[in-house]
Amino acid sequence: MSTSQEAAPQGEMSFLDHLEELRWHVIRSIIAIIAIGIVMFVSKRFVFDVIIFGPRESNFATYNLFCNISEWLQLGKALCLQPTKFELINVDITGQFIMHLKVSVILGFIVAFPYILWEVWRFIKPGLLANEQKTTRGFVLISSLLFMIGVAFGYYILSPFSLNFFATYSISSEITNRIALSSYIAIITTLTLASGIMFELPMVVYFLSKLGLLTPSLMRAHRRHALVVILIIAAIITPADVWTQVLVSVPVYFLYEISILVSARVQKNALKEEEAFDAELIDAPSSEETTINKIDQ
Repeated sequence: MSTSQEAAPQGEMSFLDHLEELRWHVIRSIIAIIAIGIVMFVSKRFVFDVIIFGPRESNFATYNLFCNISEWLQLGKALCLQPTKFELINVDITGQFIMHLKVSVILGFIVAFPYILWEVWRFIKPGLLANEQKTTRGFVLISSLLFMIGVAFGYYILSPFSLNFFATYSISSEITNRIALSSYIAIITTLTLASGIMFELPMVVYFLSKLGLLTPSLMRAHRRHALVVILIIAAIITPADVWTQVLVSVPVYFLYEISILVSARVQKNALKEEEAFDAELIDAPSSEETTINKIDQ
């Protein structure tokens, strides 16, 4: 067997040893989340005034971007957006403190996500073959980039559109919207995290393809089904307006197409490895030939 097919040298570990190793990876990940969460907790002015309440301000990056695009396309102010003004209220005596903790932990998780992935990689790496370690070397970097892009998309695109939709939605002129703090924070954090997780689709497809559970032909054959699923997910995590659903569906479907290419690449590499291994078996001398050569010598 070739060197590329040999597992990385390591001592045999029992099931309990693996559990102990996993426990320490989890503990270190939790410590990272808590440490960053503490930093976020003591930086509450920046966290809330700049990050959490940013989409409520007229100078928010998204509103400026769309206004600049509108001017560049010579559409006047057709695409210019302005945040809807609404009052945030807190009716629970512990509400603000609980929301402070919740936001700190969520931001801690988002910022620590690359480190968490690195801990995951360190746990699974010893069980991979040498060639598998080589092909998955960029796992942490690529997954982190995809997650952060998704988080940015959820925060800068989905959140402001969703907030404006819900804040302006009315079933009667007799009702005035006074938004609960917990509800406001829930929509910001849910959209942001959900978007970050959805953008991990190519990496999920990569590992499923490595396991042989997905193939590019299967994904191509189910394009229409995938589109329906994407639209359903977009309808669940976004407001009930078509524009926001399109904003979610288009990039996710684009990621699906990229995932097909990823799966095709995995399949191509697997076929090359099989062909190389078969060639080595053919070129290797048989045991009988080896015995005859020894006798002749």
